[in-house]
Amino acid sequence: MSYATTNPYTGEVLKTFPDATDAEVEQAIGNAHEAFLTWRTTSFGERARVMQNAADLLRKDAAAYANLLTLEMGKLASEATAEVELSAAIFEYYVHNAERLLAPEKLPVADPAEGEATLVHDPLGVLLAIEPWNFPYYQIARIIAPQLSAGNTMLLKHASNVPQSAAAFETLMKTAGLPDGAFQNLYATRSQIEMILNDPRVHGVALTGSEGAGAVIASQAGKALKKSTMELGGADAFVVLADADMEKTAKWAVFGRHWNGGQVCVSSKRMIVVDEVYDQFVERYSAGVAALRAGDPFDAETTLAPLSSQGAADEIKDKIREAVALGATATQVGPSVPNRGAFVQPTILTDLAEDNPARYWEFFGPVSMLFRAKDEDDAVRIANDSPFGLGGSVFTSDPKHGAEVAARISTGMVFVNHPTMVKADLPFGGVRRSGYGRELLGLGIKEFVNHKLINVVDIDAPF
Repeated sequence: MSYATTNPYTGEVLKTFPDATDAEVEQAIGNAHEAFLTWRTTSFGERARVMQNAADLLRKDAAAYANLLTLEMGKLASEATAEVELSAAIFEYYVHNAERLLAPEKLPVADPAEGEATLVHDPLGVLLAIEPWNFPYYQIARIIAPQLSAGNTMLLKHASNVPQSAAAFETLMKTAGLPDGAFQNLYATRSQIEMILNDPRVHGVALTGSEGAGAVIASQAGKALKKSTMELGGADAFVVLADADMEKTAKWAVFGRHWNGGQVCVSSKRMIVVDEVYDQFVERYSAGVAALRAGDPFDAETTLAPLSSQGAADEIKDKIREAVALGATATQVGPSVPNRGAFVQPTILTDLAEDNPARYWEFFGPVSMLFRAKDEDDAVRIANDSPFGLGGSVFTSDPKHGAEVAARISTGMVFVNHPTMVKADLPFGGVRRSGYGRELLGLGIKEFVNHKLINVVDIDAPF
């Protein structure tokens, strides 16, 4: 897998890590299983203590944790700091809510002869998390905070370009007081993932990543009869209605598309604007994008980060060229980005005809697709004309009507007058090729538990 820290701004390879051996993977699974046998019976209070310690440690050393994010994947320093806080908030959410969310539930039975029925939520065991590079800490916290709080134990296979971030989180959890083996980082190979999933001591896998990776891992999990959740790609619709506050809307559009360098599953990739205000929106949006400043992500003045790697930048440039070859128009916006670093020139794609397959792609970088809708109904049609269904937004001066339009958009999350956001107390997940399952809140903590019925029946036998 070639696990390595390569600075996306300088291109310098800073540190490399060897792949795990099969023996190390086998040992990690054994350690995780042994830890589970104890951790599953640990009180909610003790689990909460560990989660709170993790949140406190993240906040205490926020600058150091944030620095590592910027170094490994090029995240703006301000965004890196925000990710550290978001991760801490997720741990803290389960400190306060895990026991309530997993409390036994008395079931209302129709006939007293059915007995006293109770639903309990038991942990499954060892789980595998496969996580991407775009939010190296948040992605980990989003899965381990609920699952450790539920009593499961975790193995992590992180992206190959953020190995130090992965190791930092393993150290974090050990320092927070998590028992040895309960959360382990593995520099695993692709073949070892299948080995892990085929082990009877492993009971599920959660993946956040590309459609391709999701299809492979879901197939392997299915063959092994293991539970899986998939958080995959997205091409969020950013719907602009005729009565939207154009100044505010354009500013949110620039932010919604370009935060984290545009490398976000739920960034506003498809701007769908009704005809009446299309030209006005394009003018304001183009000016806002042109004002972005590309440069050193450690520099507080920088507002457009490099992509995570030169390979990622080259892939986006190839997709732009292919979209143009298929009939789209590509307009580069703003001052030229630096030659140094994994930068992509902000680009707006228009003229994406109904028969152009590029209109259905996900561009993971500073590339915006703009669509002119005839009216509101046409905007909803275009929004729903996508293989993805992760997030989306509707902008209007009438929030009530915005919610009505949001209800017509087929996706996992829709926001009115704000791009799709991620918070500790909001659920996350999508439909169609954006995956299945939910993370965070009670939905997330209950994805990998056994919803077990205990029924106490005290009646005479019929014979």
